[in-house]
Amino acid sequence: MKLIDHGKGGDASSLRVVEAPVPEPAPGQVSIAVQYAGVNRPDILQRSGSYPPPADASPYLGLEVSGRVAAVGEGVTRWKAGDPVCALTPGGGYAEYCVVDAGHCLPVPRGLDMIQASALPENYFTVWTNVFQRGRLRDNETILVHGGSSGIGLTAIQLARAFGARVFTTVGNADKAAACRRFGAEAAIDYRTQDFVAEIEALTDGRGVDMILDMVGGGYIARNIRCLALEGRLVQIAFLQGSRTEFDFMPVMLRRLTITGSTLRARSVAQKTALAADVEAHVWPLLAQGRCLPVIHRVFPLDEVQEAHRLMESSRHIGKIILEVGGDRHAA
Repeated sequence: MKLIDHGKGGDASSLRVVEAPVPEPAPGQVSIAVQYAGVNRPDILQRSGSYPPPADASPYLGLEVSGRVAAVGEGVTRWKAGDPVCALTPGGGYAEYCVVDAGHCLPVPRGLDMIQASALPENYFTVWTNVFQRGRLRDNETILVHGGSSGIGLTAIQLARAFGARVFTTVGNADKAAACRRFGAEAAIDYRTQDFVAEIEALTDGRGVDMILDMVGGGYIARNIRCLALEGRLVQIAFLQGSRTEFDFMPVMLRRLTITGSTLRARSVAQKTALAADVEAHVWPLLAQGRCLPVIHRVFPLDEVQEAHRLMESSRHIGKIILEVGGDRHAA
């Protein structure tokens, strides 16, 4: 089979198409004939050497795929060869075949094509566990989503609105602001020209927001603390500006704030299986209704993976970047 190898890593030029044996599923696993694979920020970090995979994971890139089940391992009862699925992978998604735990596969939601399905697992699992499980976002609360035009950001905006929250976001230009408003953000703050702390104060009449989903870190952390309302929650999922900073912790005590965060890839098989079931129960019905759909920016052929990574690094995209591995857009 063909797959993408990044060798010793480095910039996007380190990515190349190579051939490797087709993996066989172990007990409890399925093999997927991959049609499309999502490109995600952790792929960039792994390629550059700053986000090594867990010891028991595939050394190759690719955290989400869509395709058809090619083979099932011993003990797998839900899936059979030919079933259309999307899946959260432990790596190895940039390949014609990928082995995943059967519990990390979900059916392609009714009405979605395989491109859309490939854009679901990493972002929707991440948003569900961080916004709704760890962040405890509830109906009629307010949330600030940083990086609103990213795949994660647009997913968070749509799901938060679907579950009754008011949503504010930060973006880098007018086009991204318009996209975020179109998908449910009440206000899109241009962080290049506006102070998001002052804007949030004005938007909430000085109260602050109930929750913040942040992937920036660095100097944003102290500013996020200033934006939170009484009993507010800051959920950290990435650090584009670094994980180290200095801030006054006193407001955390005085306003009874919660600072938390998580990563997805390092969780156990059982934890990811439970998360998949929760997402299927709560989010898949919305997708089947045509709500909260993934926003696809561009699809690249597998052999143009270098350009796909360069686009991700440029942050010019709005929504998801997808690789076509062996796909038919309308296959489902």
